[in-house]
Amino acid sequence: MWKFDFFRQFRDAVIIINKKNEVVYRNHTFKRWFKDFVNLKKFSHNTSFDICPLNSENVEVYSPIYHAVISKEDFFARISFQSELNKIFYYDLQAIKKRSYTIIFFSDVSAQNSLEDINKQNQILRKNIVELQEENEDLKKIKQKAQSQAIRIALINKVSNNIRESIDLSQILQSALKDLAVMFCAYKAYYAKNEKNEFVIQEVYGEKKSKMPKSIFFDENTMKTIARREISTVNTMTEYADSEPLKQSVLRIIIPVHHLKNLMGVIVLLSHQKRELTEEIEILEPISTQLSNAITRAELYHKNVQTVKELKNTLKELKETQIQLINSEKMASLGQLIAGVAHEINTPVASIKSNNAICAKLLDSIDDEEIKEMMKDINEVDKEAVSRISNIVTSLKKYVRLDEAELQETDINKELDLTLELIRHETKNRIDIIKNYGNIPMIKCYPNLLNQAFTNILINACQAIEDKGTITITTEYVNDKLQVKIKDTGKGIPQNQLSKIFTAGFTTKGIGVGTGLGLAICSKIIEKHNGEIIVNSEIGRGTEFVITISG
Repeated sequence: MWKFDFFRQFRDAVIIINKKNEVVYRNHTFKRWFKDFVNLKKFSHNTSFDICPLNSENVEVYSPIYHAVISKEDFFARISFQSELNKIFYYDLQAIKKRSYTIIFFSDVSAQNSLEDINKQNQILRKNIVELQEENEDLKKIKQKAQSQAIRIALINKVSNNIRESIDLSQILQSALKDLAVMFCAYKAYYAKNEKNEFVIQEVYGEKKSKMPKSIFFDENTMKTIARREISTVNTMTEYADSEPLKQSVLRIIIPVHHLKNLMGVIVLLSHQKRELTEEIEILEPISTQLSNAITRAELYHKNVQTVKELKNTLKELKETQIQLINSEKMASLGQLIAGVAHEINTPVASIKSNNAICAKLLDSIDDEEIKEMMKDINEVDKEAVSRISNIVTSLKKYVRLDEAELQETDINKELDLTLELIRHETKNRIDIIKNYGNIPMIKCYPNLLNQAFTNILINACQAIEDKGTITITTEYVNDKLQVKIKDTGKGIPQNQLSKIFTAGFTTKGIGVGTGLGLAICSKIIEKHNGEIIVNSEIGRGTEFVITISG
């Protein structure tokens, strides 16, 4: 109708309805937006808005068009419209009453509605990212704690190895004092032997012995602490009783060294450190035990210098016992460490795994395909990372099966795979592993001990390969005997050293790198299985270890 031509210029869609609920006018925008318009009733059925009629059987009540028409006042609502193609659009509806007509305007807000939905989804995603970052920080803390524990164990082993390298009492004490001084940033360290409640200084590190008094003693409280076999740590201005005051307060650490029930002496460390040393103090107790054993061994050696032959036999037996004790202690410590670390890791990993699964379910609700694909990729990476962590933890727990002290039926091929998984960091991107596994039966053995032997040999093989190379592992069962061959393409071992490599304390590595116990332990493990281990090597071509065990 010409009198409504005024509404042609409107960008919003306009529809005009008379008192008889007849559509008397639709502008061009309305016709373009609602191409499928047939009549007002059908158009009304395709619209809806957020109202909650109480027990109404009239379906018209749910339509905003119905309310716009029957309302006696101007009417406003945000509505949704479902097209013939089932696509949803959102509009702001405004109805104005003019005489006998109802003029309804439709403003398109679909884009705004979609943006609000996307913003809500982004908020959820940002929240998930923050949660993942927090979980990642927890994992970092667990990793740092595990590394700290590993460093402490390494320090204990380093000091213990240095102590065991000599039978000379002075050298043992100097080595221990030096390592402890470095460990605790001490500017002075000394060992004082107990002689009738006085302490006679025997060895000093960090200051000339001539400057130290011959004998010293401590206050009553400190003596009570030493008597209880406890480590004394105090900030003090005096080094010992009746000593001259120091220029500034220092941290004094006194470590009692006992053998059985007897107080042998004390180690005194003086440091300018001001921080708490709770974790480091834990290192000192096992070191004190190792040192007391070393001192006792050295004193026994000097007392029995006239019986050299008997002493050599005793030392040989002692070293073999030490290998077993060291190995048992190391595996026990490793088992406790891994059990704790596995527990600490599994809790956050389970949380990440759960969050990862939730994120995967929410991906389909993302409308933006580019964001959806990006989130799918991130989800898959996280899923693979969680799986990798779980596999490593499972492998570590299997490796230190300290409860498997009895003979067990074991698949050696699987045990080799377990060991290779744990030393993957040594071989990755550098060494090719060739597996020539035979069809071998299950054999009775101590799997955790054999894994330790395999680990020592494989680590040695990796270290023998300076750049890139190959390790070939062959298993076969011949004449009721299992044979495992481990061959590398490393630098090889000189012929004059081949007869010594299974001797405790002998190493082809540099000072401070190898302890000389790895292959000695391997030899004892194979002997425990009534088997034998032989080695063939050629300089520049590599080395092969052949392990034979009766089935």
